[in-house]
Amino acid sequence: MQIQADSKPYDDINITPMLDLAYVLLVIFIIMTTATVQGQKVNLPKASAAPSLATQTTKAITVANDGKIFLDTIPVTLPELEQRLVQQKALTPEFPVVLRGDAQAQYQSVMDVFDLLSRIGLSQVGLATKPLVK
Repeated sequence: MQIQADSKPYDDINITPMLDLAYVLLVIFIIMTTATVQGQKVNLPKASAAPSLATQTTKAITVANDGKIFLDTIPVTLPELEQRLVQQKALTPEFPVVLRGDAQAQYQSVMDVFDLLSRIGLSQVGLATKPLVK
């Protein structure tokens, strides 16, 4: 029995496995970029619909259920929050701030942040809420 050997070199490359790998990497990239953290998760209170204050330069201040304060996603204390907001105000004098307070958060924690915003002189302050379901 004789095995016939092809004398021509193998010059075709099968790119199907490479394409499969590229598609898998693309799907993983899409999933990971859409799952970025938008802020600290809180249970917002409900209210009627109003125009949004959020823009590209908006700073989000979150008061969590346990009283912790976050500037965007970074945990801060009240003095640190004041320092960072004063720095931002020096760069952009009139920037909007959205205050996101958990529905179960203590009222005093939210009022402390409001007092701080008033002391700094920030007048564009909005409250984040869930839409009221009828």
